[in-house]
Amino acid sequence: MNLLNSTGLKFFRVALLTGAATIAFSSSALCFSLEDLNPFGKSKYEMKLDPNVPADHLYNEGLIKIEHHDYEAAAKQFAELQRQFPFSEWARKGLVMEVYANYLGESYVDAANSADRFNSLYPTAPDSAYVNYLAGQAMYGDMPDVQRDQDRVVKALKYYQAVVDKYPKSEYAADSRYKIQICHDQLAGHELDVGRYYLKRKNYTAAINRFREVLFKYQNTRETEEALERLTEAYLVLGVTAEAETAAAILGSNYPNSQWYKDAFDRLQADGLAPHEHEDSWISKTFRKVGLS
Repeated sequence: MNLLNSTGLKFFRVALLTGAATIAFSSSALCFSLEDLNPFGKSKYEMKLDPNVPADHLYNEGLIKIEHHDYEAAAKQFAELQRQFPFSEWARKGLVMEVYANYLGESYVDAANSADRFNSLYPTAPDSAYVNYLAGQAMYGDMPDVQRDQDRVVKALKYYQAVVDKYPKSEYAADSRYKIQICHDQLAGHELDVGRYYLKRKNYTAAINRFREVLFKYQNTRETEEALERLTEAYLVLGVTAEAETAAAILGSNYPNSQWYKDAFDRLQADGLAPHEHEDSWISKTFRKVGLS
């Protein structure tokens, strides 16, 4: 998925300004050969750099490669900049642009790895918010469906949360908050999917544990309604009527017009029961803790 849009173009314009040098498009100002412009050359990504080339020229060459949509070569160029000038301001700028080049080239894992390296080396740098947001976008851009492993969603959430926690007033904070909610929905959906799997196989204890995770970690997501109904269903089968009644009562209190509540109510009624909140229930305590009960 290519997430580059007008916002992404804005990022690139910002990145252009991070260099002290002005990009010169003449062959005399830049130190690259015609081989760099040959997309079919065997040595397309072979780095043959003059160690005496100034840092700003190496940086500008990387920008040119981005302009030519040669993102892999650009990422290698910025990595070489860091290698040749490891303790300079150019190294930091090069690492930022390495993250960006990998992101544009949809090398999402590489973008995240570069961001992790940046966070380790420059945890308080002024462009940290941008780097973490970009890494979040990289992982978000490769989000799997709910049936698959959610490792990349967890990583995206980590980066977005870093932006919100450390830079709440940055220009990336609002979208990070929005993406955090989507990540929570995704992770809650995964827990529900696994819980339904166990429920169908009559492994009720394992199913309940998954539905509990939804309520503990992702209570403000849309998946909460179904999780409460599924808890009603599982606890009824196990004969734990107090928890079943409580799950239905909490569901009805917070989502009275929900189809899931109607289903839970009908299940209880079929067993001669009715929704009732038992305050010693873990479900009741969980919802009181966040003020939803």
